[in-house]
Amino acid sequence: MRIGELAKMTGVAPRMLRYYEEQGLITPRRLDNGYRVYDDYLIDRVKKIRGLIDSGIPTRIVADILPCLGKPQTIVVQNADPELHAILAEERDRMNEKIHFLIHNRDAITGYLEALEKAAATGPAQESGLPQTG
Repeated sequence: MRIGELAKMTGVAPRMLRYYEEQGLITPRRLDNGYRVYDDYLIDRVKKIRGLIDSGIPTRIVADILPCLGKPQTIVVQNADPELHAILAEERDRMNEKIHFLIHNRDAITGYLEALEKAAATGPAQESGLPQTG
């Protein structure tokens, strides 16, 4: 697929996709005429990259984390930035707070949906406690 298609499928602007390429985060194939061609597997990869960047992780660290997002494997860290552990621990804790908040909101919405379904099944008059007339 071309860069515009990948941008549309991932919600990431073509300019940002080129930046990801410059940073070595994605590698499109090149046609004989020099055009970039993006394989389907890059859709998921770009979404993962975007998610990491949106959570505040710098691209230099995203490159190290990306292999961990695929299939289970042994992770080998070399020449780690001394501040990396603190940065990642802080980001993990921030993500856990967001997850907790999202779970709470999801459960509240689920409860409200259940109440709406119950109200629809019993009818408006019964819901208010008034006898139905008709």
